Amino acid sequence: MADAVVIGAGQNGLVAANLLADEGWEVVVLEEARDPGGAVRSAELVEPGFTNDVCSAFYPFALASPHIRRLELERWGVRWIASRIAVAHPGPDGSCPAIALDIDETARSLDETMPGDGDAWRGLYELWEKVRSGALGAFFSPFPPVRPVLRLMRALGPDEFLRFVRFSLLPVRRLGEENFRGEAGTRLLAGNALHADVSPEIPLSGTFGWVLCSLGQQHGFPVPEGGAGKLTEALVRRLEAKGGRVLCSQHVERIEYSGGRATAAVTADQRWPARRALIADVGPPQLYRELLARDAVPRRTLEDLDRFQYDNATVKVDWTLDGPIPWRAERARGAGTVHVAEGVDALTLQASELARKLIPANPYLVLGQYASFDPSRAPAGKETAWAYTHVPQRVVGDSRGELTGSWDEREAALFADRIEEQVEALAPGFRSVIRGRHVFTPPGFEQANRNLVGGALNGGTAQIYQQLVFRPTPNLARPETPIDGLFLGSASAHPGGGVHGGPGANAAAAAIAAARHGRIRPIAQLSRALQR
Repeated sequence: MADAVVIGAGQNGLVAANLLADEGWEVVVLEEARDPGGAVRSAELVEPGFTNDVCSAFYPFALASPHIRRLELERWGVRWIASRIAVAHPGPDGSCPAIALDIDETARSLDETMPGDGDAWRGLYELWEKVRSGALGAFFSPFPPVRPVLRLMRALGPDEFLRFVRFSLLPVRRLGEENFRGEAGTRLLAGNALHADVSPEIPLSGTFGWVLCSLGQQHGFPVPEGGAGKLTEALVRRLEAKGGRVLCSQHVERIEYSGGRATAAVTADQRWPARRALIADVGPPQLYRELLARDAVPRRTLEDLDRFQYDNATVKVDWTLDGPIPWRAERARGAGTVHVAEGVDALTLQASELARKLIPANPYLVLGQYASFDPSRAPAGKETAWAYTHVPQRVVGDSRGELTGSWDEREAALFADRIEEQVEALAPGFRSVIRGRHVFTPPGFEQANRNLVGGALNGGTAQIYQQLVFRPTPNLARPETPIDGLFLGSASAHPGGGVHGGPGANAAAAAIAAARHGRIRPIAQLSRALQR
């Protein structure tokens, strides 16, 4: 009998398993797919010799995460590398604001369109340097993050702390207007904010953009050399060295419980008992409606689950190329990540289309490319690249009147053409270097990974009503579930999506604390009471 059974070998499940193994626990991880990693995997999606990242690709939060850092994955084979320019946002007018590892270069890219905006960015980054320890600590910690918030208050003082709270709530459009005289700085912030399913007018969207830009300034948008799969390989290698096991092609059909306590995970042909804890790296609907018997789940939790909202769906195109993308803007050629959208108004328009459940006419793209800093992913002189954009979970129309949202082969090809059209406008000749492509549609994502429901990559919307103490349901942002010994450790739990291991680490910490003290702490008891 294992001390803990982890359901799901995504990055959160593997982080949780490693932290439990560090405590001397015997850990088994059950993964229904043929390979571990969940959304952190690499493959030759298009043709042999070219490595594509299946889902996630660059990891600014990984190096910022205390949970990833403590695992010392560099000792287990990860070599972090970063492009000279973390992220660029070229415009049709030839402008190209960018976050470069050299802050002077970042400032120059902003001063080119509006003198003085470079110093405005320096001021925003100085604020980041002052608050990052407390802010990141509060983000990664389970509720309540008392020590990080006190650290933040000490760094700022009472007056500035109140101003920082206001700053944190700003929509990204307003944050840009208050800090930059030109449009380029706001464009850069907003492009980063829209990695999540928010619009430039939504409160907190400014924080999303500012944090990502600041992380890019601090240490770039790092990637594991050779592909995202190297990160998963290191997590598995480390766990196995500690005595843990990762078993693939093991579909968990149900969770057994007795006397109000979870006792085992059951597959088609085997029962996997857990002496101390089960950790579920799965979405809440799957956990509460599929893996647990209905009478095991309190009515309030089921009612709250009816209001649980996934983030927008995703379409992603991976390419193999005969050479680097021929961006018109020189700075975009040295960037690992490029944002493709005309400006903040275009981002607002796309957010409006998504809110109205329309497929965007001119989709905003997050695009990745590697030739300038990771030649291991393609033959000499060649390139791999990808771009993703958001589409509605439930499509009611298409802004161009061409698509229905069936996402069959024809519609996938038409929308991929639309994506390529966006790149071609900023990189004339792009289509001429395309060797081949692979298209992930929303159903394709879910087929590849059941946690990516409808192509939702974030485990649930990033809107404020489903963040912090409301994630995934109102329960004080804790990993405890209404069932003793069962902990939620997926991206659907606080602190949410992104490759930082936070949900898995919080679940592991809660399991360790419960086992160590023989009972759950008062804050955890209150969290559970809110779910009953």
